[in-house]
Amino acid sequence: QLQLVESGGGLVQPGGSLRLSCAASGFTLDYYAIGWFRQAPGKEREGVSCISSSESSIYYRESVKGRFTISRDNAKNTVYLQINSLKPEDTAVYYCAAGRFTSVQAMCVRKRNLEVWGQGTLVTVSS
Repeated sequence: QLQLVESGGGLVQPGGSLRLSCAASGFTLDYYAIGWFRQAPGKEREGVSCISSSESSIYYRESVKGRFTISRDNAKNTVYLQINSLKPEDTAVYYCAAGRFTSVQAMCVRKRNLEVWGQGTLVTVSS
């Protein structure tokens, strides 16, 4: 019954932007830290950005700093990832996940305490 659904992916040119959404159903995100992860074909899933339940702590992978922005709207039970200045190497399936009792670094880097995963949304960056 607990579910996360990603949306907003698509085909975009290098340098373009997208806004990814992660909507929760069956539970409230108020008490959960949320992370965005991505997986390219043949590669391991990696943490992109994670945000604490209080929004007091945010983590970004080094390769996306200054380009991606994570935010949350608890009233809408939704977390967003604004992805700008996109590069071909950003091409991947993007997943969101929710967890508790974890730091954003542990969540994104170590993938700790993840309880619910979405199905993913595909982002393709190509000319």
